[in-house]
Amino acid sequence: MADTRYNTGKKSTSALMGRLIKATNIKRFIDKNASYMKVVPFHEYIRQKCNETGVVPEQVIKRSDIERTYGHQLFRGLRMPSRDKVIQLAFGFEFGVEATQELLKSARKSSLYPKIKRDAVILFCINRGMSIFDTQAVLEELGISLLGEGDRNGKD
Repeated sequence: MADTRYNTGKKSTSALMGRLIKATNIKRFIDKNASYMKVVPFHEYIRQKCNETGVVPEQVIKRSDIERTYGHQLFRGLRMPSRDKVIQLAFGFEFGVEATQELLKSARKSSLYPKIKRDAVILFCINRGMSIFDTQAVLEELGISLLGEGDRNGKD
């Protein structure tokens, strides 16, 4: 499946990295490769994912356990989500581990890291196709902070 987050044309990220490492002048590198460095805004990326998966934003929001108004603001680009909200959206899309990591990357949030206990639990649950609600139950059972806990926007 093509990576729709970046306007990479024919240059892969690794090819671009190779050119960057070999570059002797950063300004010239940026000028020459600017068209390959454009990142699709997060709200456009999640709308593309809706189109690709055949789900409407309302379904994703509901399955994410994100407050409806806030969720629609994310899809319209009026709000930028926290890392937890991005993870919740991944549950709403019913993404696997790889797609979840890509979603986090598209939102410019750190990837889930298996050496961090909370992230390991989330990865475990995603890998098993668990819902956000079942994942929250596992987190709670283990005494680990729930997704969205501490966020100021959306359901906490």
